[in-house]
Formats: sequence, structure tokens, C-alpha cells
Amino acid sequence: MTGAEKTGKSPRFYPAEDAKPSKPTYRVRQNPPKIRKSITPGTVLIILAGRFRGKRVVFLKALESGLLLVSGPYKINGVPLRRINQAYVIATSTKIDVSGADVSKIDDAYFGRANDAPKAEGEDEFFEGDAPKPAVVSDQRKADQKAVDDVLLKTIGATEMLEGYLAAHFSLSSSDKPHLMQF
Repeated sequence: MTGAEKTGKSPRFYPAEDAKPSKPTYRVRQNPPKIRKSITPGTVLIILAGRFRGKRVVFLKALESGLLLVSGPYKINGVPLRRINQAYVIATSTKIDVSGADVSKIDDAYFGRANDAPKAEGEDEFFEGDAPKPAVVSDQRKADQKAVDDVLLKTIGATEMLEGYLAAHFSLSSSDKPHLMQF
């Protein structure tokens, strides 16, 4: 019984006749994104956007989020271990052996940021402004980068002219027709 039925008074609100009952809400589970067939571990990719656009990198593995784990290697072209969306890369036909690189411990959580830094409050926050914070790379990241790069550099050094290919910057001129090119 509702409150109006108990007291004998008529309710103050009458529901509209055309009101649809609310549907139960539940979470939709998304399927993991599919990686293009042309992108396999060891494939050399060309980055199309972002800070490292035009750089050639080596694909190491697909992460659970659907992003690609790539590395320059850092010593050759300055690209560290990074996650990149596959929409922003071109897969080339060049492949190298990356079976010796242990990237099993690197996942999406590896790239998360820690919120350990205390926030400034009041006047300190105001006068701090938008000053950029110096980016400090952890010793763990440096060690992981070195371990992956050592394996990649051995493989790259064994192949003739591959180091120069990875170091070269990719660009197109006005006369280039990218739809006719084979990468």
C-alpha cells in the first residue's frame, strides 16, 4: 500500500500513461580490440602522429587494452618503450626477430602514473601556476629499456643497413603518392 492509499487522500502526482518503465542498467563488456594482420611482433612500424611522428619503431607486443607496445630502440632513434594506438601507425614489410626480448612484465599498468605527489594548496597553488614539472624517468624504466634495447640492437646489428633505416625519418613530398607505395 502506498501512503495515499493508507490515508485515503489522492496522490499529488499521477504518472503519465505513455511513460516507459526504466530498463535495468548493467555494464556492457567490451571485446578486446583486434590487431591488424600486418602487425606482428618484430614488424617495423612508422608512427604517423604525436611527438615521435615520422619515426620507425619495432613492434614488441599487443597490450590488453588494444594498444601496441613499441620501442625505437632508444639508442638508435630516441623512441622509448611506448604504447601507441594502431590507428596511428603504418606497418612496413620489414620484420626483425624479437623473440629474445622479455616484455612479459610490461602491461598497461606499467605506464600508469603515480599520484604520490602532495598537492599545493591555497596561495602556493596559485603562485605555482602552470609551471611544467620536470619529467623524471624511474630507474626501473631505464633498466627495462636497456634490457629490451640490448636484444634489439644485437638483431638489428646483424642485418645490413637496418640501423640506418630505423634512424631515418619518414616523410612525404608533394610528388609522392602514398596510396601507390608499398611499405
